[in-house]
Amino acid sequence: MAASLADKMRGAAAEARRLAATFPGAVAKDDFPWRVIAGFDADIRGHVERDRRIEDERDRVLIAAVTLAETPAEAETAERERARRGLVRAVDYLEEAVLRFGVLNRTAARGGFGAAGHPVAERS
Repeated sequence: MAASLADKMRGAAAEARRLAATFPGAVAKDDFPWRVIAGFDADIRGHVERDRRIEDERDRVLIAAVTLAETPAEAETAERERARRGLVRAVDYLEEAVLRFGVLNRTAARGGFGAAGHPVAERS
């Protein structure tokens, strides 16, 4: 059985959190913000109806990723950790926004994720 779009979102968020935890590392500082949202952009964004709340949270992730990437190497550990926590929080909020407000579009329906117009995650 194929993964649901909600599962894909959870996976993209987990990857973004992993990148935040390991930065600086193998990802160049200029590429870092785009790598953080790559999973969301590739697997989620084109499968949900446009929603200002989701787009705002995506922008917050980008801003937080830039903030972490631009924290100087010689900065205090506390400053770097504050930026890292800010990015993780932004990723959490993006994940929550998609799972809470995301509505499947026709592309998602053609991809077998469910019927267009249905929520990304089942509400309990």
